[in-house]
Amino acid sequence: MSPETPAAEPPAPVPPAVPQPPTGPPRRPARTLRVGALTALVMGLLGVPLGLLWAVLAPATPVIKSGPGRAVYGQAQPEQPIAADGWFSLLGLGFGVLAALVVWLVLRRYRGPVGLVVVVTGGLAAALVAWQVGRRIGLGGYERLLESAPDGARLAKPADLRAGGIEMVLGVLPVPHGNLLLPAFGAAVAYTLLAGWSRWPSLRPEPEPDPAWFVPPAGYPDGAARPPLGYPDGTVPPPLDYPDGAQRPPVGYPGGTVPPPVGYPDGPMQPPVSSESAAPWPAPPAAPAPPAPGAAEPPRG
Repeated sequence: MSPETPAAEPPAPVPPAVPQPPTGPPRRPARTLRVGALTALVMGLLGVPLGLLWAVLAPATPVIKSGPGRAVYGQAQPEQPIAADGWFSLLGLGFGVLAALVVWLVLRRYRGPVGLVVVVTGGLAAALVAWQVGRRIGLGGYERLLESAPDGARLAKPADLRAGGIEMVLGVLPVPHGNLLLPAFGAAVAYTLLAGWSRWPSLRPEPEPDPAWFVPPAGYPDGAARPPLGYPDGTVPPPLDYPDGAQRPPVGYPGGTVPPPVGYPDGPMQPPVSSESAAPWPAPPAAPAPPAPGAAEPPRG
């Protein structure tokens, strides 16, 4: 009889093509520049209501006219200039934090270095606008009174900054300093913290993985775990030449017995190498008996 030929295994089914997740349109540098410039411009224009609010909250400083176009403080140590600086610092810092939060939520596609540069630039622009708007409210009337009022007249000077302003570097480059930098500082810190807490590596929302995109192992469309090679039912293969899976005995002992020492088939403990009887050890000499009581001692030399 001819041996039966094993039936050919059916070919493994080809896994379906994996659909790719949808991706948004690529960002263009020109569009990014326009969006960033427009956002910074809007933040700068928001400095107008910020300056109006500062002018309302900051108190005016009482002064006394001391000469043509000159005035001195009406108090020895006035607190109004310190209050004006404090209000501007608090309003500017809060404005920067809120602006960074709004830009983070609205401009999701531009999160990253572009968004950080935008909020810092916009915060600095808003601070400059707020300072100029707030300090000019009532400034014209104060200057007219300073010119026309008699000496010794008490006037109210509008709020202005003493802990911040613009300094000219080399006489040509204006550089802001002091609490004018607080809106930009608050925006940078808030935006950086939002980026650090983001759960997406790209900082932009990413689509959740669809179960249809999962590729099961080859030949297993249902995604079940693949059994070991050659065992479709998933059983562990037994040792070689032992189909029943029994433990393999030592080499040369089919029954699994432990081999005895070399040259002793019955397995007793092997004696010393030499089979001759060992010579007896010499007996130690007997100790001398003690002298009898009352015996004369031997003469001592």
